[in-house]
Amino acid sequence: MPHGIAPWRRWGCYVGDRAWGTVREDYSADGDAWRFLTHDMARRKAYRWGEDAIGGVCDRFQLLVFAPAFWNGRDPILKERYFGLTSWEGNHGEDVKEYYFYLDNTPTHSYMRMLYKYPQAAFPYERLVAENAARAGTGLEFELLDTGVFDDDRYFDIFIEYAKGDPDDISVRIEAFNRGPDAAALHLLPHLWFRNTWGWTPERAAEPAIALDRAGHDGEIVLLADDSRAARPPNLSFAYELGERRLYGPPGGEALFTDNETNAAALYGGGARSASRYTKDAFHRCIVERESGAVNPGRAGTRACIHYSDTIAAGASRVWRFRLTPGPLDGALDEVDAIVAARKADADEFFAAIHPPRASADERLVQRQALAGMLWTKQIYIFDVNQWLNGDDPASPPPPGRRFIRNTHWRHLNSMRILSMPDGWEYPWFAAWDLAFHAVSLALVDPDFAEENLWALLFEQFQHPNGQLPAYEWEFSDLNPPVHAWACLRVYQMRRAREGAADRAFLERCFLKLLVNFVWWVNKVDSEGNNVFEGGFLGLDNITVINRSERPGGGATLEQSDATGWMAFFAICMMRIALELARENRTYELMALKFFEHFVYIGGAMKRMGGRDYQLWDDEDGFFYDVLRYADGSFQKFAVRSVVGLIPLYAVDVIEESAERALPTFLTSVHWFVRNRPDLVGEACFTESTDGKTRHVLSVLDPRQLARVLERVWDPREFLSAGGVRSLSKYHEAHPFVFGGMSVAYEPAEAIDKIKGGNSNWRGPIWLPTNFLLIEALVKIDAAMWSALAPGTPGAPDRPPTPREMAAQLAERLIGLFTRGADGRRRIFGEVRKLQDDPHWRDYLQFPEYFHGDTGAGLGAMHQTGWTGLVANLIDEWRR
Repeated sequence: MPHGIAPWRRWGCYVGDRAWGTVREDYSADGDAWRFLTHDMARRKAYRWGEDAIGGVCDRFQLLVFAPAFWNGRDPILKERYFGLTSWEGNHGEDVKEYYFYLDNTPTHSYMRMLYKYPQAAFPYERLVAENAARAGTGLEFELLDTGVFDDDRYFDIFIEYAKGDPDDISVRIEAFNRGPDAAALHLLPHLWFRNTWGWTPERAAEPAIALDRAGHDGEIVLLADDSRAARPPNLSFAYELGERRLYGPPGGEALFTDNETNAAALYGGGARSASRYTKDAFHRCIVERESGAVNPGRAGTRACIHYSDTIAAGASRVWRFRLTPGPLDGALDEVDAIVAARKADADEFFAAIHPPRASADERLVQRQALAGMLWTKQIYIFDVNQWLNGDDPASPPPPGRRFIRNTHWRHLNSMRILSMPDGWEYPWFAAWDLAFHAVSLALVDPDFAEENLWALLFEQFQHPNGQLPAYEWEFSDLNPPVHAWACLRVYQMRRAREGAADRAFLERCFLKLLVNFVWWVNKVDSEGNNVFEGGFLGLDNITVINRSERPGGGATLEQSDATGWMAFFAICMMRIALELARENRTYELMALKFFEHFVYIGGAMKRMGGRDYQLWDDEDGFFYDVLRYADGSFQKFAVRSVVGLIPLYAVDVIEESAERALPTFLTSVHWFVRNRPDLVGEACFTESTDGKTRHVLSVLDPRQLARVLERVWDPREFLSAGGVRSLSKYHEAHPFVFGGMSVAYEPAEAIDKIKGGNSNWRGPIWLPTNFLLIEALVKIDAAMWSALAPGTPGAPDRPPTPREMAAQLAERLIGLFTRGADGRRRIFGEVRKLQDDPHWRDYLQFPEYFHGDTGAGLGAMHQTGWTGLVANLIDEWRR
């Protein structure tokens, strides 16, 4: 494993679905990334920080990329990348307007399969933009299916398969099915290109090259890519090169060549000069615009493709086979089908061992596609913030004011890591709290990668010297909920349970860096040192009546139930990690005690508020609320029943004295604290003795408060829906909360009030990550001998469920969003008949960002497996 690169992971699906419109590619004066580099510009402009493609693969550091492109003879644009609307074009923020499905993948990417649905009519770019603009941010999105381009099934199902014969030998099989009633033409252009690493400095670096190699067996077309003369990646501490790579294609195509360079004249006007006569958009110009001089007649460059075209009969299919391999091969394409079949059989065997024994066939399909999506949305995240802020060429620096728009304090962030993305198109950048949940799902199939991702954000090139973790590239300094400690512990526990051995080194390494992060949180967002936290945004875009990313004016402070609840949760996770480490190193006992005390202080503060005349807990309503405290000491409670008030439930754990006898220092200190600080302990630590056994139940809520909150959770008129727990109580549908001319009302679908862009909605929809943590909390509450705590609610009129029964029912409802019900329908597909009934659609799943609060229909980023991949964990844990 040279330089830590596992051979079978050297090549993978590490290419993003979108690079245009990202912060990394934005060099504008105003920070408007979407307008600086648009979809229309993307085919003409060389990317600085990473490539995009449809179903692309590349090497570990993305020097060389392979991906297919398509043309139906009618489109105005060669289909090299997915189309979608920007944050200001979309009816509800940025939104991809394509249909593609991730069907299979293995942790080593030895086998990968996806489906792209390509219309045979001209792609309706302008209509999608115009119709969504006309909806003016109200109602549902206008989707590609709504345009009619799939009517009469006039489209191609294009299945893209990759299979490795060995770590560097990749077979590619592309099969296109004509689902329509008439024969239709399809052009296929497998692309091979080098990422532009040479053209950014004042003196251009040496370039790699792609040329036409000698013809292969039976007329095979062979492209030869070679980076041996190119400059090495500057950010690596070791020499890295690919050497020669050959792409074998079948006869009947035409090899085309150009350079991966910006078409400056097309972008910036006739006076601008391109670095090469042959530019990135050459294949589009050659094929679609029929400009014969666009490609290099010398048959060489840094970007190449093989152009195939065929007419496929109605109901028939056409198969193309390719092979990307280092050395010359005779009959390279003869083995492709056998390699694909062998690797698919390996994948079948792998997932058969993953699926839990009680999972139905449909649940296995859901779990496999969920995990495939998690693996497909890996991406190399290339970003040197210092270089980006300064610019590459001192003689032509970026606009001076740009340095102060965003990420000014994150110059240390420098990445060439493979990371898990929330969504390859809508969110092609890591997000701290998303990534924590991703790791928990990925641990089912790839615990090494899960650990690598969690550690990456704690590594010096990511974690700020002050301890903060980077949130996401739109503003690394923003705040995401502190769930990293939970994820590290959860992945550690999953690996121990599945493999029989624990990775203690990983847990200890993470714990030491999490200590710094915890201190940062305490110093940063507990402004008065009273263990009540502000926090701001915390990932919940429009959850309350004001924009929490902006500080209130006039010296006011928003004291947040979720921020304080998250910190209690953080403390309890750190205590549990310290206890685990203390079993081999008693030094950590004192750290466990430290976090035990932190938890008790925070739990008490949520009710005492430092002696003030108010609490975050509202005893009349039986719920936690945010409080806006003014400089003169007066306050305003935001009586909004939302997930903000449920987050304190997550902070629950049980210290069994019988299990911790090997840690006498910790137990002795807990006993002292319980005896000597009853004023605090009574608010957050509840000691019980039964049958001679003593346990300490740590919970922000006492049993009475917990019963009152769970009454609301399990009430269909409030939080409980057929698909899970809503993010905002349905009570607010008829009773909106109003403050300062603004209001919060129940919005079960897309956001009406668009805070932070409007592409997410926390005012009613169902979200997997918050439901997942609630299920965990309910199981712990039940284990805390509070199983008798069964509140009577309209959601359970006959026999009130115990907390564990609530957890089980919630898991069923969430799994049931994806699986077929008794009526044969999947809730995620809503009322879209094509998705529900068509045999060529109904078993290809989308994993939406969130779900309609009443119907369970999928909403938001529709290809975001991301944290919605937690459904795979629910199937794993509730079907054992």
